[in-house]
Amino acid sequence: MKLGRVIGRVVADRKHEAFEGTKLMLIQPLDSERKPSGDVLVGMDAVRAGEGDLIMYESSKEAGQCFSNWYHPGDVAIMGIIDHIEGEDAAKTGGA
Repeated sequence: MKLGRVIGRVVADRKHEAFEGTKLMLIQPLDSERKPSGDVLVGMDAVRAGEGDLIMYESSKEAGQCFSNWYHPGDVAIMGIIDHIEGEDAAKTGGA
């Protein structure tokens, strides 16, 4: 799993039927110090995340496994909302 932050929402009037009922969010990948790292992604929301949430996401075929149709055509999915991070790395970055 990877670390990211939800920075917005994607609204699409028309989309593939597999995406019906799926909220699409903009995700900014973050590095271990919680700084932006890489291009912004569009991801399927499996956990009802909101803008500003620190999240865990997965990419590639594993992303589709969050949904009942595990052969989902999406390749990025939000799999969890992070409430708090503990440990050595959290101390370096000031906690969650």
